[in-house]
Amino acid sequence: MMIARPQYLDKLISWKDKQLIKILTGVRRSGKSTLFRIYQDWLLQNGIHPSQIINLNMEDPANNDLLDWLELYKYIDSRLAQSSGLNMANKQNYVFIDEIQNVPDFQRAADGLFIKSNVDLYLTGSNSHFQSGQWATMLSGRYVEIHVLPLSFKEYTSAYPFNDSQETIYRRYLENSSFPYAINLHSGGKWDTSQVRDYLGGLYSTIILKDIMDNKNIREPSKLERVLKYIADNIGNITSLKKISDMLCNDGLKIYPQTVESYADSLIDSYILYRADRYDVKGKTLLKTLNKYYLVDLGLRYFLLGDRDIDTGRMLENVIYLELLRRNRKVYVGKINGDKEIDFVVENDNGTEYYQVAETVLDKNTLKRELASLESAKDH
Repeated sequence: MMIARPQYLDKLISWKDKQLIKILTGVRRSGKSTLFRIYQDWLLQNGIHPSQIINLNMEDPANNDLLDWLELYKYIDSRLAQSSGLNMANKQNYVFIDEIQNVPDFQRAADGLFIKSNVDLYLTGSNSHFQSGQWATMLSGRYVEIHVLPLSFKEYTSAYPFNDSQETIYRRYLENSSFPYAINLHSGGKWDTSQVRDYLGGLYSTIILKDIMDNKNIREPSKLERVLKYIADNIGNITSLKKISDMLCNDGLKIYPQTVESYADSLIDSYILYRADRYDVKGKTLLKTLNKYYLVDLGLRYFLLGDRDIDTGRMLENVIYLELLRRNRKVYVGKINGDKEIDFVVENDNGTEYYQVAETVLDKNTLKRELASLESAKDH
């Protein structure tokens, strides 16, 4: 089942024919390749001839001969010549290359295609293969990044297969994962929870063992997993990486704070984790320590930790954080003098916005506390 993702489709359409390389980034299985197919269908429905579309997946063994950047460039160039021979001269061509990181020095092929006036180039890549900011270094000034997250609750609801209440759908959204394929794992009118867990287990192993450990030269999977489990257990809490090191050392697992920081950065690079930096609301500056972390998918939290000690308020905060990321450029955690905090400070085209997240404010004291933080932000 192909799930409509209009938010991302609209972004791709808005960048169509702009002289920039379009790069889709995001965690594995978040739907980047499917978005290519959705966008290609849109192109075909809007006057683009099939010969104007070139689509390659560099994880397909059929394309092994193209894993050399020059061979890849030559192949696409020959396809462009064929397109010109079909009365398509001077027509725009749309080139899609999936999992481009498998091609060493791929940027050289991308540069050659970029300078062609009749090529609109689209790429996807597994960011865990690169250090932070390496896209910008390799394709400086020539690309725009479209970051793809797993399904939003709205997208999940649109594809939900049963006639359940919103409360039940939300619970399934948390427990059964927001990864697009997971919504297909049902039979006989009910969810197959064991299949969901097996699917998440395979995805987790691929990201942790293949993407992170192999590409980041990490040799102690048990330590990496302990760091991830600790952070997953503390989503939405102010987190000190030194505290994680101290706790694991107390448990007999010797690990230095610098190693914890390296592991956290690797998990962020792979888009398993997102770090929300703290923002001093009064001083309008970013703070360097005591950030918060959120998981890309809460089904992974259930996979890692089970359903013990589930704080539904912090789960909701994780959902809201990801939704704000979908809609905005920057999302921070707000710090105010004393013990006051604003859950999220957002920068977008409208300026600065502030958000508080609470599971309920029926209690008057809870409502007063949540509003007090917002009222401290004088520019809201």
